[in-house]
Amino acid sequence: MKILINIGHPAHVHLFKNMIKNLEEKGNIIKIVTRDKDVTLELLNAYGLEYEVISGYYNTIHGKIYDFIKTDLKLLKIAIESKPDMLIGVGDPYVAHVGKLVGKPSIVFTDTEDAKLANVLTFPFASVICTPSCFKEDLGRKHVRYNGYHELAYLHPNYFKPDENVLDFLKSENDRIIIVRFISWSASHDIGLRGIKSRTDFIRTLENYGRVFITSEGKLDKNLEKYRITIPPEKIHSLLYYADLYIGEGGTMAAEAAILGTPSIHIESTSKGIATGELSGNFIELRDKYGLLYFYPDQNKALEKAIEILENGNSKKEWQRKRERLLSEKIDVTAWMTDFIERYPDSFYEYMKRRRVSGKNVF
Repeated sequence: MKILINIGHPAHVHLFKNMIKNLEEKGNIIKIVTRDKDVTLELLNAYGLEYEVISGYYNTIHGKIYDFIKTDLKLLKIAIESKPDMLIGVGDPYVAHVGKLVGKPSIVFTDTEDAKLANVLTFPFASVICTPSCFKEDLGRKHVRYNGYHELAYLHPNYFKPDENVLDFLKSENDRIIIVRFISWSASHDIGLRGIKSRTDFIRTLENYGRVFITSEGKLDKNLEKYRITIPPEKIHSLLYYADLYIGEGGTMAAEAAILGTPSIHIESTSKGIATGELSGNFIELRDKYGLLYFYPDQNKALEKAIEILENGNSKKEWQRKRERLLSEKIDVTAWMTDFIERYPDSFYEYMKRRRVSGKNVF
């Protein structure tokens, strides 16, 4: 089977990398196209994945519209030439549109309820929409739920083994590690949202409790540049695993830290001052069911919780126990994706039949 996969974000590289390996080992031919965003190309190179760049990244509305049309047309041309049997993406209008135009199924994964524009442009055209079981919305007859999270496709112990060498830069084994994430706020789903207002004061407060390392999508002020993480991007999950706290604006990294058993705090709000975590099924489940993640609309409340966690010497051990419970209750998402895609459409029909007979709507 020929499969065309579109990767639009660094997190998508992680999501699909193990599935791609599994599918190729089973004799399938994978064509990867990608957007040049953040460290996406670095990650693809690090994992030895061949790809073709079909779009860049634009910060302005006009630039995004131009890129949207250009990418749709370029992906259509590639699909006509390569003749894939299936197209796959994450919250991806391009694979949904092109799949419809060339008459091939498109399987779209998403875990982001509040990506309103992308969802409106994608869902009506996709053949199947796969989400975590905790996804808050019912997307109808095309909706397939699985008992896991995107992040478990690459952070499950079957695939992820932390590398202790990432700690070689620490001055002593007693150094506490605090990772902070700043985002650019230029993505379509970030329009109207807010995060950390006073970055310098924020970092100075955290610095009283450990060594602060910043990962940022964009430029940093000169006084913050010294905190920037300099390790290769494919090593960031190992550092997250050993960290004592993650706090920041990046939703994906917040979920990653939580699933790795690291205390995690997400800071983001709507224009009305509502924490965006309240809009996300996976964030709510990670907080309410597993106690692994907190989210707040402003940095003051988030810092209060951060200090409480850092002053508790047992926090890391507590989070590791919570992680073990989560892993015991969730599936190997990569194994599930591999099976679902390779056996499609039979896998989809089985899911629909099971849902009709048992009333259960989760794989």
